Amino acid sequence: MSHRPYRALLPIGFAALLALAIAPIQALADPDFLVDADWLADGLDDDSTLVIYDDSSTALAARLYFLLDLYGFDMDRVKILDGGTLEWTGFNELEKEPTPPKTPGTVTLKDADPALFIEWPAVYDDVVSRRDPDVVLLDARPSDMYTGEVIRHSIMGGHIPGAVNVVSLDGVDGQTGKWRSDESLATLYAGIPKDKRIYVYCHDGFRMGLAYLQLKHLGYEDVRLYNGGWSHWGNELTLPVVDGPEPYGGDFAL
Repeated sequence: MSHRPYRALLPIGFAALLALAIAPIQALADPDFLVDADWLADGLDDDSTLVIYDDSSTALAARLYFLLDLYGFDMDRVKILDGGTLEWTGFNELEKEPTPPKTPGTVTLKDADPALFIEWPAVYDDVVSRRDPDVVLLDARPSDMYTGEVIRHSIMGGHIPGAVNVVSLDGVDGQTGKWRSDESLATLYAGIPKDKRIYVYCHDGFRMGLAYLQLKHLGYEDVRLYNGGWSHWGNELTLPVVDGPEPYGGDFAL
């Protein structure tokens, strides 16, 4: 195993992506945000094949995967290293010395694709108010956060009315950091029809990024991330929430 088949091998750590995680997508609408980042632009060209890995069950790498898709990078040239650093160290070939600086490359990105993310009014109108049968709202957080048993990063607990819960991290083996089989992933998302428009949210951007990557891998075509997610909705006291395991709850009504 070697670095050579790829033009760039990009490790993603928490510090590098913290700003991407906490900043709403709308704040990243200028693709120069990515191009100007040393950890992305250094050594990359438009014809590079990009391999992304992390040490966090692909959740960090998936966030960058979505951003690259959002800004028009050729996603046929973006790869995810299954298992991340844990898998790589199993081959004893993880770089132990700093990589020498490369000649800066040129990466051409586009404006953010508005078809890949949504704002809260679309969630409210399509799911909470109209209950559009062609839209599925997916909550990618842990089940105890979905039900409201655990409250984190918000004033309110629970979930957005109408959301179904699929825990995206359940698609990754917690011990090895590797993805579960395609059959297991298909089972995990079996309740999500492929012919629907899928809105996805979590609370920090990582879990919904992982869900986005998993859904695209399974062949879902229309997947959009809710810009702000639960960190927005759960802190807006004028917006409705539901506790418990049911999407709309037993007595929810506008």
